[in-house]
Amino acid sequence: MPKTDSELISRFLAGDQRAFADLVRRYQSPIRQFLRRLAAGDHALADDMAQETFLKMFTSLASFRGDAGLSTWLHTIAYRCFLRHVASHSRLEFVDDATMPETMSVAPTAMSDILVEQMMKHLSLNERLMVTLSVSAGMSHAEIAEVTQAPLGTIKSHINRAKKKLARLLGSEEECI
Repeated sequence: MPKTDSELISRFLAGDQRAFADLVRRYQSPIRQFLRRLAAGDHALADDMAQETFLKMFTSLASFRGDAGLSTWLHTIAYRCFLRHVASHSRLEFVDDATMPETMSVAPTAMSDILVEQMMKHLSLNERLMVTLSVSAGMSHAEIAEVTQAPLGTIKSHINRAKKKLARLLGSEEECI
């Protein structure tokens, strides 16, 4: 039977390293997906930041108060890791579409992931963050406000603006197909 986050945290704090591995397995995919969307598809960068996130979780889990869920806490750590990266680099360098091969054999789900990554590149950093937290991480507006420490009205505004921009982009994408 799967253990709850709090049970796994207690076991880890009592010295059970397997409990930490279980937590990583539980959250690795959502955190990596979150960071990949923020990094506009730069998988290597996202994976590095995910590793940093779990290292921070390992060293800081004893200070986790549980005011928010573990998922929210981890997304906050990942978000701050991303912000540190952005601050330490004058600009993010992403894969240039021109270097991608023109013909690729891609499964439909992979194709939709590629389309999402391409669409996300057209959003501002704040819009990309809000959409990723809202849609990919499934967070409420209040949880997003907690993670980003931004006012609730700002969160709603960014999400609304991003949805409108994505709808316009999807409309133009469908016209090309």
